[in-house]
Amino acid sequence: MITATPRPSAASTHIPDAPLFPDTLRVRRAHSGDAAALVALSEPFVRSGSLRRRPFDVYATRADDFLVAEEPGGALHGCLALRAHPDAEPGTTAEGAGVLYNFCVARQRQGSGLGARLLGAALAGARAQPLAALFTATTGSGRLFLRHGFAPVPPALAPRAWARTLDPRRGARVLARAL
Repeated sequence: MITATPRPSAASTHIPDAPLFPDTLRVRRAHSGDAAALVALSEPFVRSGSLRRRPFDVYATRADDFLVAEEPGGALHGCLALRAHPDAEPGTTAEGAGVLYNFCVARQRQGSGLGARLLGAALAGARAQPLAALFTATTGSGRLFLRHGFAPVPPALAPRAWARTLDPRRGARVLARAL
């Protein structure tokens, strides 16, 4: 079961467009012009099997789902997408749910706290929407998600349209948390 936690005030849910690390990276919303960089950032994770391949047009048409970590020169070092599923089945846990997907942190930035900062920004963005819960799927340990209040759940609790896209051969675990 997913338990609710108090919602922060609207003022605390703003996603700042400020540096993550002094004078180096900032988190911002992606735009369609970032599609090629999102594909390039995601490719090593696709090759390793930890991320499924998405066509370029998904990155271009859904760019506004993404938060990106950008250095001053414009290179992206991380991304995380949040897609709301407000049309989920009424009366289910997934009613008013969001899904986090395509979570990537460039190899040279892994272990720096960038993933936690992207996840924190995505959680703040999710709280600003009329969502009751967030879901994600991971083929890895999921430690970062677990540290941020996610817990394993059966895929049947997730938004049905999203859960149907999960490939059982990948062995991904579904994690969720209340907002």
